[in-house]
Amino acid sequence: MSGLLGFLPWILYAVIATGDEWRWGAITGLVIALVLIVVDRRAGKAWDEMVIESSAAIFFACLTALSLLRPHSPLTPYGPALVNVWLAGTAWGSLAIRRPFTLGIARTMASEAVWKSPRFYRVNVVITTAWAVAFTVAAICLTLVLFVSPHATALVVAIKVLSFVLPAAFTSWYPKRVAARA
Repeated sequence: MSGLLGFLPWILYAVIATGDEWRWGAITGLVIALVLIVVDRRAGKAWDEMVIESSAAIFFACLTALSLLRPHSPLTPYGPALVNVWLAGTAWGSLAIRRPFTLGIARTMASEAVWKSPRFYRVNVVITTAWAVAFTVAAICLTLVLFVSPHATALVVAIKVLSFVLPAAFTSWYPKRVAARA
């Protein structure tokens, strides 16, 4: 569950920015991401355990700058989709460099002997892929919904919630299934 704390900046942004307050959402996301990074680093966490937090800091720094410099940017209504595009890019990018973003978090929950097994790496590839697919599908759905019906708030919220809840549930379930089969 502590691994999901890294998603807090994204979740708070989603809640705040839903009401067309993307500037405050971006600033809140940036502040929370930076606080998480400082707290985690002081606690001795390695950078590979904070991929989502680091990604959030970069994204929200850029979004804060954009929202303050161009408050009426044509990207404003697509903030929820941009979040998922960025998160999908983070997840797919981590897979492309063969360092699934879930790996650092998973290492904190397993013994070093387990880290070195091919199964451990494979489980994290599968879990990271599930997150990447969820973020990609959500980005596409959100872009379409926001283009066709920009005020469909309930549908936007449902898509955003599902894009976190479904892969989080999979993240909890899948390693147990693999362990049971082993």
